Amino acid sequence: ILIIAAGTGEFEAGISKDGQTREHALLAYTLGVKNLIVAINKMDTTKWSESRFQEIIKETSNFIKKVGYNPKAVAFVPISGFNGDNMLTPSTNCPWYKGWEREIKSGKLTGKTLLEAIDSIEPPKRPVDKPLRLPLQDVYKIGGIGTVPIPP
Repeated sequence: ILIIAAGTGEFEAGISKDGQTREHALLAYTLGVKNLIVAINKMDTTKWSESRFQEIIKETSNFIKKVGYNPKAVAFVPISGFNGDNMLTPSTNCPWYKGWEREIKSGKLTGKTLLEAIDSIEPPKRPVDKPLRLPLQDVYKIGGIGTVPIPP
């Protein structure tokens, strides 16, 4: 979940050339995160402005597309974490918001809240029939003891 502040100046700072929003989206993609949800937070500070929400979607979509994400597969959800709006239940503060839509291989998914967006993410396929794999940070060969694997 990429959380973006909707406040005036906050979004612009995050999406700027050296902003953390850009950095976090790029890091997520680089680390192999395939599914992205964008929660646009602090919408209460913009008085639930639809134009501000659409502006943030437009700029964020352009950037995440350059990173490698398909904006049509990303749910954009306006929220207020402070008040809990659109987190678990739909908010009455944004009557203009009709909900999010994601296009995935199996079809279109829709919803209104952040919880529904999280629930719409398919769990990754795990090769349960294969041997267990664990990440290792280092391996030490100690005389008289043997090889000692060090987890991260």
